[in-house]
Amino acid sequence: MTPQQYCEDKAAKSGSSFYASFRYLPPAQRDAMVALYAFCREVDDVVDEIHDDNVARTTLAWWRSELAALYHGTPSHPVMLALKPHVARFELPQAWLAEIIDGMQMDLDVPRYNRFADLQLYCHRVAGVVGQLSAQIFGYTDRATLKYAHELGLAFQLTNIIRDVGEDARRGRLYLPVEDLQRFGVPASEVLAYRESPQFEALMRFQIERAHQHYRKAWDLLPAADRKAQRIGLVMAAIYRATLDEIALDGPGKVLNQRLSLSPGRKLWLAWKTWTFGYKP
Repeated sequence: MTPQQYCEDKAAKSGSSFYASFRYLPPAQRDAMVALYAFCREVDDVVDEIHDDNVARTTLAWWRSELAALYHGTPSHPVMLALKPHVARFELPQAWLAEIIDGMQMDLDVPRYNRFADLQLYCHRVAGVVGQLSAQIFGYTDRATLKYAHELGLAFQLTNIIRDVGEDARRGRLYLPVEDLQRFGVPASEVLAYRESPQFEALMRFQIERAHQHYRKAWDLLPAADRKAQRIGLVMAAIYRATLDEIALDGPGKVLNQRLSLSPGRKLWLAWKTWTFGYKP
């Protein structure tokens, strides 16, 4: 198995909306995005699948050393070997990739987020910089496009948090800000016990609207000159926003006890539709 095949396998097994979108890219960009996505999956799996925090910290430290090796031209992991030719080609900053690892470290170090502003730092690290790296790979003519990409990354992560509330609770994690829980009268203990309530449903409708605001802001930030180059990000936006719409339609309180996802066929249809006819926020 080549390094790129390793990344393809890692990405395909995830069933992600992102991977479904990559088929529309030219080969070099597609290979770079698959390798970047596989890197994100690898470091995310450290905190999701390693249940001993000390082992997880040690493993993240190893990934930091492997990232340094990548930029010295001597990586050993298949994902880093796959990323190697794309670092210079697409001018991918080492600091941005390091911030993704910093975000995973927050899963080990930060049990709760008191304010939305605190959560935004986490979203910036695990998703905002991924958006910026993706924009580098897709290409742009106006640096304002990086602001769009960062904002879109935040919107994606907020969508993930909404969709995965129940799944995260089963891991003892809660990403909903304490200030929001208090505002809607939802004790953290009820979320961690998967107890649905009218208050929780109202809280989740608030979170859904907040995510939609970030999608709208991202679109407003995207320069018209770069809309074609950034079409894959817009394909992803269409898929993620459709997921939000389905959660709202199904009843957002149900995310505690079920994880809603679109079928592969619908993802492909949305991808084709957006790629062909464009994106409308």
